[in-house]
Amino acid sequence: MKREERRQAIMDLLVATRAVDLDDLAERFAVSKMTIHRDLDDLEQAGLLRKVRGGATIEAGTQFESDFRIRALQDSDAKARMARAALDLVEPGMTVMVNDGSMAALLGASLAEKAPLTVITNNAAVIEPLKDMARITLIALGGIFSAKFNGFFGLVTENALSRLRADLAFISAPAVSGLQAFHMDDAVIRAKRAMMLAAGRSVLLVNHRRFGRSALHALADLSEYQAIITDAAPDPEDRAALDRAGIPLTIAKHSDR
Repeated sequence: MKREERRQAIMDLLVATRAVDLDDLAERFAVSKMTIHRDLDDLEQAGLLRKVRGGATIEAGTQFESDFRIRALQDSDAKARMARAALDLVEPGMTVMVNDGSMAALLGASLAEKAPLTVITNNAAVIEPLKDMARITLIALGGIFSAKFNGFFGLVTENALSRLRADLAFISAPAVSGLQAFHMDDAVIRAKRAMMLAAGRSVLLVNHRRFGRSALHALADLSEYQAIITDAAPDPEDRAALDRAGIPLTIAKHSDR
């Protein structure tokens, strides 16, 4: 197997299992541990994984989030259910903001169902499907493009948002700890915060796996969101903290319910 084929196979395994073991990889591909170390080093440098003791993971860390291309392949059912629950909050005629992220991208692609709408976004995966949609007024935010997050960020993005107003902002987060949401990238934080400040109501979209985790930068107190949508109940202690604070949590239903 060629090097690039092996590295793609490693990433395929990570998408399926979220973590891989170095010894298992060496045996699976019949190469030395040093060769696997080099593969993991190069994939980590590309921002595709995070090395841990004895292997690698694509689970988020305090300073790591996997590449958009990886996240887009994960948890498709959970994302679809969350997008449907979020879409229930949208009414025709609204102005809606959608931030970066693979979950938000799925929501953005569904917004045409609620047309006419004005959609403001820095998410390249939202811009593409909506740009030719009838009865959608699309405001695409410029800025510095990040391939890792598949979106636009920086002063240009933030300045544009400071001059806009929306009814709803859909904000995603890779980590929730206690009563705060977190993110590992400062530029992404600033864009999300600018959207929240520009919107009448903010809705947090967060996978239940992301509860009980923190990241480098605090994004917002959970009380700043008028709704929080997740795909399944978080661990009891995390749910209890929300209940004690009186913060409502919407768990997206399966389509057959």
